[in-house]
Amino acid sequence: MHETLEVSQVSSSPSLYSEDLAPVPQSKRSWNTWNYAALWISMSLCIPTYMLASSLIDGGMNWWQAILTIFLGNSIVLVPMVLNGHAGAKYGIPFPVFARASFGISGANIPAMLRAIVACGWFGIQTWIGGFALYQMLRLWFPALETLPQIFPVSFGLQTGPAICFIVFWLVNMYMVYLGVESIKKLLVFKAFFLPVAALALLFWAIAAVHGLGPILQQPSKFTSSTAFFAFFFPALTGMVGFWATLSLNIPDFTRYAVSQRAQIRGQIIGLPPAMTAFAFIGVAVTSATAILYGNTIWDPLVLAEKFDSKILVSFAMIAVALSTLATNIAANIVSPANDFANLSPANINFRKGGYITGIIGILIFPWKLMADPSGYIFTWLVGYSSLLGPVGGIMIVDYYIIRKQELYLPDLYRRGQYSYSNGFNQRAIAALLLGILPNVPGFLVTIKAVSADTFPIWITHLYNYAWFVGFFVSGGLYLLMMQKQKR
Repeated sequence: MHETLEVSQVSSSPSLYSEDLAPVPQSKRSWNTWNYAALWISMSLCIPTYMLASSLIDGGMNWWQAILTIFLGNSIVLVPMVLNGHAGAKYGIPFPVFARASFGISGANIPAMLRAIVACGWFGIQTWIGGFALYQMLRLWFPALETLPQIFPVSFGLQTGPAICFIVFWLVNMYMVYLGVESIKKLLVFKAFFLPVAALALLFWAIAAVHGLGPILQQPSKFTSSTAFFAFFFPALTGMVGFWATLSLNIPDFTRYAVSQRAQIRGQIIGLPPAMTAFAFIGVAVTSATAILYGNTIWDPLVLAEKFDSKILVSFAMIAVALSTLATNIAANIVSPANDFANLSPANINFRKGGYITGIIGILIFPWKLMADPSGYIFTWLVGYSSLLGPVGGIMIVDYYIIRKQELYLPDLYRRGQYSYSNGFNQRAIAALLLGILPNVPGFLVTIKAVSADTFPIWITHLYNYAWFVGFFVSGGLYLLMMQKQKR
């Protein structure tokens, strides 16, 4: 029997407690196995998943190498997903509260902000996808949109037509923030029905266009040696893990509603690796087909739409992509960071202001540059942020399973008590976090071309290929050593 938490117990620390952050009582936990399976299937069916798979083909893999990489990556990230989900299901607490046990009641804002900034990045990417879908449709009906005068510097890599559509779609997203989350429910239902149908239609088109699956599956790997293959495989695998690195931290936000531990564990096993792998196969097959049909791989489905002749067909598809992306963006990339920003200063930042902050940061990451080629998508974005989130996951899992033996004292998570550490911050957790990020910094700087490749020894820059794994184990191991030393 867990401790019951009364509001009176936390009245002395109102900044740490709200109805949204309070433990979910057992009587209100109703999510079963199939709810979690459905959640993952819904989240897996999105344009970035398609691009994730097709980018591996564009990078040189054949179909089975790409599918195996995606399956392995999702099977690996399933482990921290289930482990972190345990605390949510046991105590009914969300991610920011769970992080207080290891980082401190104030220090928990550090991992929360890291997660929020990544979500802002995803918001920018999804908004670019939706805006570009609008552009692909409008340019068919208004060809002048393609030849508008260039108003941005060449270094921005941003044409005027796509920029206008991006801003329009961004404003639509901000209007949805203004209306509130409830307004998006119907669009989520639309997405759940439309995207699977559209994906299968695209698969059937690819199969018909190249006269069967045979030619698609016979596309060879572009790697001429095992050395070249593994040089691409390991960062790609890290990118696959990084794709869900955010959710592997804040999964307690969902598992706090689980009817049992078995429900969240089985549901995630059933839903995550199979759904991601199945939808990724469509991206792999279609991208392989484009190599046969057009002589070069087209990894972006919105660019592929340019090849279709029917204005009506392309318009319908692009409107549907835009609506689907809008629904995903608000649900997956606005709600969480908006609340994280609001949690920084509840008196000054409400949900709307948090959503607007998310939108502004989403523009500042220049998502069009990340999406311009698969190397930017995988090596810069996915691998880059996995180097920040892997260390957080390592610290939280070590703290919960080894230090605390899965036992938390709920009242102290909401007031000054054993999780206050030093002025609300666990300095050992923060030190372990920084030391886990540090080994990946040289490789990141080389990847974004901030420094030359010969600035650091090769073995140091190559650690970046394993960024999530390096950060997870370095931070987790150092945190364990420092906490055990404290006990002595």
